[in-house]
Amino acid sequence: MDSVKIHMASTLAGFILDACFGDPHFLPHPVRGIGNLISLSEKGIRRLFPKTEKGELAGGALFVLLVLGITAALSFGLWYVAAAAGNTALFLAESVMVYFLLAARSLRDESMRVYYSLRNGDVEEARRNVSMIVGRDTSVLDAQGIARAAVETVAENASDGVIAPLFYLALGGPVLGWVYKAVNTMDSMAGYKNKKYFWFGRAAARLDDAANFLPSRLSALLMIAAAAVCRLDYRNACRIFKRDRFNHKSPNSAQTESVCAGALDIRLAGDAWYFGELCKKPFIGDALRPVEYEDIRRANRLMYAAAVFALILALIWQALAGMWI
Repeated sequence: MDSVKIHMASTLAGFILDACFGDPHFLPHPVRGIGNLISLSEKGIRRLFPKTEKGELAGGALFVLLVLGITAALSFGLWYVAAAAGNTALFLAESVMVYFLLAARSLRDESMRVYYSLRNGDVEEARRNVSMIVGRDTSVLDAQGIARAAVETVAENASDGVIAPLFYLALGGPVLGWVYKAVNTMDSMAGYKNKKYFWFGRAAARLDDAANFLPSRLSALLMIAAAAVCRLDYRNACRIFKRDRFNHKSPNSAQTESVCAGALDIRLAGDAWYFGELCKKPFIGDALRPVEYEDIRRANRLMYAAAVFALILALIWQALAGMWI
């Protein structure tokens, strides 16, 4: 089996493993390891630089280089050792690396916990469940707000957690995929515009914006195609995407949220509370009907259909790249 076939087979196997097993909490996950690395690196680097604007900018840049360098070295080392051990070891290692790289099943499982709580009428339990997957203050949310938050999370993370990793996996194998995952994890932990991270997290946030620029737009296009396959309102998805895809402070987040809002004929986003402060945000989509808990299930169908399209494109790219080499 040549290297191209191994890459393609491991990409497919990793995708299937994620779809079947997701992220069992009893297993150690590399993303948690990256999170620990980020925390330790931040603590150490903050001690080295003065607490000034320039000091925190410089520290934040070194922080990014350190985390990415260690992640790249460890993932490449694992891949290199497996490659040296033979085709079977390489296939198994790449399959596991792809499996842990993707988060489609985990995203579905966590959001569906919110769905089942709302369907059972347990709003308090739904608040607790949705607080596990969103960064906003959930204590002020009613049932409709909880459902909206879960839908937004599925829509946004369809790119960050599924399609963007496949994009970088196709371009540079599992090593580049894990470098992207480190970028995304740094942004989720340090890319805030609050007092603590406004300067220190600037490099991480800007790098994440750059890394997700193309994948987020590809994800939006794939979700429009997925809306047609899932018999959702793909025409409205196109309309809302064109109109509202920049209705977010991030240049990327509203790309997929706008498609999801249009496909479901609902309105997403709007003002939200973060750390006790009200954040004014524009709406995405039109309220052609009220948001309901069934929209969480619909959003997951949309996400998975788009993920399958992304998988097919990744496999095609890997096959074509193999022909060019």
